Amino acid sequence: MPGLPLFSSLRTTYYGIAVAAALTGACLAPPLSAAAAENRCGWIVNPTPGNYWLDDAKGTWIIMSQGIPDEPEGVDKIGDLSAGDYVRTNGNYGYGCTCMNVDTANRDGVGVITAIHSVKPLALARCHADKSLPKPQD
Repeated sequence: MPGLPLFSSLRTTYYGIAVAAALTGACLAPPLSAAAAENRCGWIVNPTPGNYWLDDAKGTWIIMSQGIPDEPEGVDKIGDLSAGDYVRTNGNYGYGCTCMNVDTANRDGVGVITAIHSVKPLALARCHADKSLPKPQD
């Protein structure tokens, strides 16, 4: 069977090319889990140290929670909430109104902010006027 080694060599070359093409395509394709950033506006709440969330028209989005090591990339963009229009509810802690450009995920039925791209503090009156938002807890 003199033709077999040649066939075997061609088959190996074909599979090598197919695998290389598949890997190249996989490297060029966007990740399946990539999501577009979205704008979310509402109450940013910081009731106690290490706890932040955003209440918007679609629900509550956890930013960070005390005791959970994961914090979203860009969390430092939140800055000092109390420097703007802000309601103190617990010493220096409280809530404000903001729009954030963020990436989100659903983790076990809970909305989570996984990355913060930008934060724009707003006047409290804007969130108070938005009937789609829940009322903040004082």
